[in-house]
Amino acid sequence: MTDHPAWLAPALAYIDSWLGYQMRATEQPGCALAVAYQGEVALDIAFGWADQTAGEALTPRHRFRVASHSKSFTAAAIMKLREQRRLKLDDTAGQYVSGLHPDIAAATLAQLLSHTAGILRDGPDAAYWADRKPFLDESALRAELALPPAIAAATRLKYSNHGFGLLGLVIEAVTGEPYAAWLKREVVDPSGLTETTPDVPASGPLARGHSGKALLGRRLIFPGDQSTHALAAATGFVSTAADLVRFFGQLSPNAETSVLSVASRREMARAQWEDSWSVAPQKYGLGTISGTFDGWDWFGHSGGFQGYITRSAVVPEHDLSLSCLTNAVDGMSGLWLDGALAILKRFKTDGAPGAELADWSGRWWSAWGPTDLVPVGDKVVLGLPGLANPVAKAAELTVTGPDEARISQSGGFGNYSESARLIRGADGAVVALRLAGGRMVAEAELAKELVGRYER
Repeated sequence: MTDHPAWLAPALAYIDSWLGYQMRATEQPGCALAVAYQGEVALDIAFGWADQTAGEALTPRHRFRVASHSKSFTAAAIMKLREQRRLKLDDTAGQYVSGLHPDIAAATLAQLLSHTAGILRDGPDAAYWADRKPFLDESALRAELALPPAIAAATRLKYSNHGFGLLGLVIEAVTGEPYAAWLKREVVDPSGLTETTPDVPASGPLARGHSGKALLGRRLIFPGDQSTHALAAATGFVSTAADLVRFFGQLSPNAETSVLSVASRREMARAQWEDSWSVAPQKYGLGTISGTFDGWDWFGHSGGFQGYITRSAVVPEHDLSLSCLTNAVDGMSGLWLDGALAILKRFKTDGAPGAELADWSGRWWSAWGPTDLVPVGDKVVLGLPGLANPVAKAAELTVTGPDEARISQSGGFGNYSESARLIRGADGAVVALRLAGGRMVAEAELAKELVGRYER
């Protein structure tokens, strides 16, 4: 059992509270989130629906289509074969797979892993991404790999699902086994993953995908149970947030146990090419995406499948791995994973709260919405749960006496240096918060007040 730092438990508790409110406010169908510390799952939560139409509640044990997370599994498989001296990263694809266009045959495995082989992203007809036709089988993929690449190799980062489909064919050629069977036995099972399969059928209940709401004013259900066939190496994997944090945590160079050597893990996570046209700066390694969040370097991957948006990240320096899975085409997994990182960073920086701040906690409401009292270190942060980052530049309270505090930090348009006070009931429990000139109350009390005053 890993000994957790004192700051971790309150941070995880606030992630749970904040994400629950985010789900309520955004009316997203479902979200699962897990956090692991030093490879051990410390938080495993789920909100909303596995199938909104059927009214099936989402649980942490529901499997999601995690799409391009598959590329990290495929990269780990290539690195394992490399460690076994069965291939080299400088080998060309044509050494293992016949019938390729000459330029694609000349692409190295390293170029395929880093998306720099110049291959078409999804071929000339990607209708399978909209469920208008089945995903490509091996013969169809081979036919499209006989077409010329879009650009010359090693000129820029150019993401390609076909390139990783080709890596799946390489793995089959080297091992003499089907991709899914070899991956499960040699990578998935040794990593201790019991809720992960390289493609459907899933090993347990499957969360269904959901359409957006804007088109029809309601969401439709995408079954999510179609096989990805020869593109499983690029997008087939089915998993849970808990299994993903276990797997990606083991890809960290700092992990104590892993299916890969430290050298292989470092090579996978090392940034190879930058995506200079990305809104948020990010780079690609060998089957991994990497970047920096507020000074924390991370690597991981994201995924998009019809009705599913997912993301996972590892922060090696702090032994943290996170995964956020959503089951809608407009899912907010990227924003929510960043929000969870922000909360973890705030608690890691400021430390666990002192016992004297225990009553300075909870969610308090005004007609403008909720504010969270979040004790951190020696202060109380005024978190805004309606924001994707609830603690960014948040106002702070410094407790000055029994039930009294001062707003010791805020923006220029806030109530800097004004007072705050806890209001207690006859039984001594806190029932309201006086914040500067305003009064904030429990949710039920405000709801009753507003209905009585305004409902017609």
